[in-house]
Amino acid sequence: QVQLVESGGGLVQPGGSLRLSCKASGMSSSMDTMGWYRQAPGQQRGLVATISSSSINYADSVKGRFTISRDNANNAVYLQMNSLKPEDTAVYYCNLKTWAYGTHYWGKGTLVTVSS
Repeated sequence: QVQLVESGGGLVQPGGSLRLSCKASGMSSSMDTMGWYRQAPGQQRGLVATISSSSINYADSVKGRFTISRDNANNAVYLQMNSLKPEDTAVYYCNLKTWAYGTHYWGKGTLVTVSS
């Protein structure tokens, strides 16, 4: 079992920045893929960014503005969000997909609100 706990959400003005953090505990591995997804009101949950041992992927809507990184020693993944827009407002969920079986684990989410 893996537990994921997010932090770092909040209210920010358009053009501002936030940094999300996610700490994994339990049976996680540096070979697992970690990432961030988001769900805006009335919309389905969608990919923001993922990071594995060999690749990094971003949704087109965040390329050039968001940066994902991870600290394998501390079982953590981060999302640096710059130049935030109102359309980035959503609940952001941390995700881990195990390398062995492809099992997905989710955090409870952290709310990011971009508004003036």
